[in-house]
Amino acid sequence: MIATEEIMHAFDVENIRRQFPVLNRTVKGKPLVYLDSAATSQKPQVVIDALVDYYSGFNANIHRGIHSLAEEATAAFEATRDAVKNFIHASSREEIIFTRGTTEGINLVAYTWGRQNIKAGDEIIISAMEHHSNIVPWQVLCEEKNAVLKVIPINDEGELLMDEFYKLLSPKTKLVSVVHVSNALGTVNPVKQITDAAHNAGAVVMIDGAQSTVHLDIDVQQLDCDFFAFSAHKLYGPTGAGVLFGKKHLLETMPVFQGGGEMIKEVTFAKTTFNDLPYKYEAGTPNIADVVAFKAALDFISETGKEAIAQHEHELLRYATAQLQSIPGLTIIGRAKEKAGVASFIIEKLHTQDIAIILDNQGIAVRTGHHCTQPLMDRFGISGTTRASFAVYNTRQEIDALVSGLHKAIRLLS
Repeated sequence: MIATEEIMHAFDVENIRRQFPVLNRTVKGKPLVYLDSAATSQKPQVVIDALVDYYSGFNANIHRGIHSLAEEATAAFEATRDAVKNFIHASSREEIIFTRGTTEGINLVAYTWGRQNIKAGDEIIISAMEHHSNIVPWQVLCEEKNAVLKVIPINDEGELLMDEFYKLLSPKTKLVSVVHVSNALGTVNPVKQITDAAHNAGAVVMIDGAQSTVHLDIDVQQLDCDFFAFSAHKLYGPTGAGVLFGKKHLLETMPVFQGGGEMIKEVTFAKTTFNDLPYKYEAGTPNIADVVAFKAALDFISETGKEAIAQHEHELLRYATAQLQSIPGLTIIGRAKEKAGVASFIIEKLHTQDIAIILDNQGIAVRTGHHCTQPLMDRFGISGTTRASFAVYNTRQEIDALVSGLHKAIRLLS
């Protein structure tokens, strides 16, 4: 283990920032302060270069051609699969399915494993802090199968009430699907405990890793989850690409998700036999360029150092929390003991949209609204929050700019 002082000494945020071209621009005549990485992260030059290199150097369809460009494109695409396997410590590359993102990964599990295994009277457990992408697919499935959806409640700090979760588990529980890190609160949930308890009850576990994979070191074997989904665009990679990890023995027995090319071995009008993993779940021409460029993003994270990035983001969150708490009338929503780089807040008598407009006029990008977590907002009795989210390229000076901007918003709107 490297000492914290050594990590911080080695971490050069200005050097990091120089690798992100968009951070050089201005907004409304002011230097851009980008505090919306929980929605999507900015992209380093190496990722942009990888996209350009693919289209300008070896653009071709994959797995189907024997000409040189097709072979080069296939090799680059499959190299990303190997990089993802190593990044999340999967045991097999066959367990890595490329998707369009976290949402598609969760839907894939709902439409395949869910429709095969959920019966009338069965129970699915989610939590009160889920993104709509981890609510709606299970609602649809429960309505179709006449199953029951149960919800783990949370406390006022934005933490799961684990004793209540244990009470919800029963022989009827077939699936537990929970978010690892809340996009709206930043809460880091105890997913290993959840997985162990669910397995003891005979249930399968799905983890929404959209927010956690960029902040935490992910080891799906240690977590022992059955499914884990995440998106490239929150990991400094391109949009439109994502990953579903699934345990091989489950993926092998699940029905197909989409029919078409690549997911087949042989097609006749009488019968179709399906391809081996992982291609069984990758019908049609995939998002080749963005998957290829995703490897550059993973390499960027690995070379920068996951531990160094996590320490930097932790210090930003600690500093931001202290500074925000000094603002009169401001209340932070989500004060869990374990948090990742998200600070959500409301300001008394101020509308979140008005705050965002004033901040944008100062070049500061934040997210406002319900953050696709409307039931969570209802739990806190609010319509939404202003959310600042932090990444590898953010600085204390940018947090100071946010605080200054909020003071200006209060002066103008009060």
